Formats: sequence, structure tokens, C-alpha cells
Amino acid sequence: MAWLWLAAIPLLILLLAWWLAGRAEADWGHAWLQPLDGLNRLFCRHYHRLSSQPLPLPEQGGAIVVANHLSGLDPMLLLAASPRPLRFLIATEQYQRRGLNWLFRAVGCIPVDRHARPEKAFREALKALQQGEVIAIFPHGTIHLDSEPHRPLKPGAVRLAELAHCPILPVRLDGMQAEGEIFKPVFRRAHARIQVRPLRHCAEGQARACLKQLEQDLAATQPQEGGA
Repeated sequence: MAWLWLAAIPLLILLLAWWLAGRAEADWGHAWLQPLDGLNRLFCRHYHRLSSQPLPLPEQGGAIVVANHLSGLDPMLLLAASPRPLRFLIATEQYQRRGLNWLFRAVGCIPVDRHARPEKAFREALKALQQGEVIAIFPHGTIHLDSEPHRPLKPGAVRLAELAHCPILPVRLDGMQAEGEIFKPVFRRAHARIQVRPLRHCAEGQARACLKQLEQDLAATQPQEGGA
């Protein structure tokens, strides 16, 4: 009888993959990525009790998602809330992590070599936007807690939006456990939240004002209505 159970394992795996693929909401263009999308959504929504409306991204065309960066769980939360695939800009040292590089490569992450040629990643991101893809950026450049001294946002997202003539969707993340860590927040159950801010359009010549608006969008405390 043991051989029957062994023979059934591949079938059970296929059925599980089919079931998870049915929970996917973004079209990744590769059949084997669809179950991963479904698994991540179930994990974030049920284990981490993610509270979020679907990200209101345009159905087509390039767009940029920007978010504050509190932990290693953040990309998973954004993916779980997005109706479209997201291509993240991540530091080269994170992109090359052993055991995870295959996944980062498969989902189209763009490595940023901050010490040598960051403009290469910028050009790749611009090309992706012009081809109608969605780019995700943590403009603080690294994990940055609300309790830490103010860190100015890097202007890359605004520059990309100006050149690609695409909107920016700012979102505010919070509610995860072990903020400041990379792996611990993934496994420590949380009440994660994504707060969606208004879609921003950064016109040419308004980069400074747009960047200031994004800083307010990502801040823990929002300015009162009618404020700057």
C-alpha cells in the first residue's frame, strides 16, 4: 500500500498548486509563479492578518508604488495587496542572497549597486515603466523606523515618474512585529496594515514639491486636511 501513497504525492502536489494558483490575483505570465502568488496572499491575509484594500493601480500602463520600509516582510505585504505584478528595486547585496536569488530573479527584481553603477538599475526601471510594468520602490533606500532620525527620501521615484510620465501610488505600511529586522517579521504573526494614499502625478519642474508630498504620505503622522 505504501507505493500507492508515494504515487499519490505528485498528484496531491499538482492539486495543491492548482488550488493556490486559483487564489492568485496578479498575472505573472508564468504558470509556476501563480501558486506562489496565491500562497503569499493567503499567508499575508490570514497569518499576518493583513488589512488593506487592493492597491488602486491603473489596469494598464506603467506605475510606481512607493512605501516606507520597516521590515523584510514589507515586499510580501505589497505583493499580497497588488492586483498586478510588482518589480522591486532592491540592493545588490540583498538580490544576491543565497537561496533567494532565484526567486528575486524570477519575479523581476531589479538589483541596485549603490556603490558602483546605480544608474544601470535606473535605466532598467525606466525601460520597464515605458513597457507598461509596475515598479515598487522603498525611497528611504533601506529599512528606516519611525523612531529613527529623519532620513530624506531618495529622488529616484520622482525622476522615474517624470521621465516615464506615469503616476506614483504612495502607501504606508505598519503593524508588523520585529520592526527593523529582515527575517523575524516574516515568521512573527502580526496585524499588518497598508494605508493607501492618493495617486500622485509629478509634473516636470515640480520634483521638489512632489518629493515633499511623498514624505508626508509615508510619514507616521499625516498632516491635517488643508495643511501643507
